Amino acid sequence: MLRTLDFAKMPIVDIINDILVDAKKRGASDIHFDPYDDHMLIRIRIDGVLMDYAKVPDEYRDYLVTRIKTISKMNITESRLPQDGAIKENLDGYDLDLRVSSLPVSTGEKIVVRILDYTRSMAGLGDLGFSEENYKKVLEMISVPNGIILVTGATGSGKSTTVYSILQQLNTSATNIITVEDPIEMDITGINQVQANPKIGLTFANALRSILRQDPNIIMIGEIRDTETARIAVRASITGHLVLSTLHTNTSLNTIERLIDMDVQRYLLASALEGVISQKLARKLCPHCKIKRKTSEYEKMVFKTVLNKDIDEIWDTEGCEECHDGYKGRIAIHEVLRIDQDIRDALSNGKPKEEIRKLVYDNGNVTTMLQDGLEKVLQGLTTFEEILKLIELEDDDMISNNSELKEAIIENKEALLEKEKPEGEYLGVREEDYNNTNEIESLDI
Repeated sequence: MLRTLDFAKMPIVDIINDILVDAKKRGASDIHFDPYDDHMLIRIRIDGVLMDYAKVPDEYRDYLVTRIKTISKMNITESRLPQDGAIKENLDGYDLDLRVSSLPVSTGEKIVVRILDYTRSMAGLGDLGFSEENYKKVLEMISVPNGIILVTGATGSGKSTTVYSILQQLNTSATNIITVEDPIEMDITGINQVQANPKIGLTFANALRSILRQDPNIIMIGEIRDTETARIAVRASITGHLVLSTLHTNTSLNTIERLIDMDVQRYLLASALEGVISQKLARKLCPHCKIKRKTSEYEKMVFKTVLNKDIDEIWDTEGCEECHDGYKGRIAIHEVLRIDQDIRDALSNGKPKEEIRKLVYDNGNVTTMLQDGLEKVLQGLTTFEEILKLIELEDDDMISNNSELKEAIIENKEALLEKEKPEGEYLGVREEDYNNTNEIESLDI
């Protein structure tokens, strides 16, 4: 059943406060207020999955939207244009830092409230789920005096958390760190943070030009969005600065290709790029109820092909009062590439994509996301099904040449989609909403 909110007896102010606090307690990352013709549906995203939460009768939804826009300092008289706002409140002992977005749709105004959580960033790099090998690579990357380090992944894959964790590690009294962001998601003492504002001409590129005159040791660019920013970032990194930034790409190889597509000269890219951290988020198994089960023949084939291990048992979900369908929290799946001299030479000499791919993936330079994900399945941190949903196994070089395994993967994906059906119950997960969390990976937003 959906949660029942008593709009007739409770003031709208109290209802909104109750929704915000309850979503925070549940560990939600977003709250969606979706308008329909005769009602509004509230949904919350927990561990990357949207779930039905409550229905708002049509006669109350305008009051609800007005209250949210008021406390987030939006213009309540403007409903034809998108707006952005923010809420910083302490409610019931919870410090809430929220980003609010309104969007006019055909049935009214859709409101999305993003709940920011800095606990993982504050905990440090060691708490982000890196394998021992990947963690060592990251520490090597951030210890260099100059170069560019990119954290890549889809929207909502935890890139900002990783970047802020790196900044926390580098933040000492001996360094001058300046960031340019849009928006500034986390205020860090000791770091100079610039809020980009394209409306007045303060773009990433313009801000970067000024930052270079401020004698920085480390520069963080919230996101490389265009060719101009990419070029300035690369040039800054080869003139004695360590540059951190994010990019919407899925793998290390995709990142190199994207920068080349942005018309960054190959010889500059070869000199500047120090490393790439690619990541996705998988739902984490609940430690209270996870169980072991026998592996299927298909799963054995995957483990043998990818990890060269014979696996007879893996962890799986069961479900309890502490979790949602056997999952509680999320964990990052990583691919970390440290650029070596062979890759630099291939870039500067204009070698084709196929040759660069071999240097990246065939020489033991990286643990692929698939390999890292399967290792975390063996550690009992997530499930085989989660990795199958997140990563296109068919694209992995070790699997692409195995026709029998490719057919088995396709069959099992179809079976998995059949299993993921809308439940229609309290906090029931919709299959299309789970899939939609990953569909924007290919968009350059």
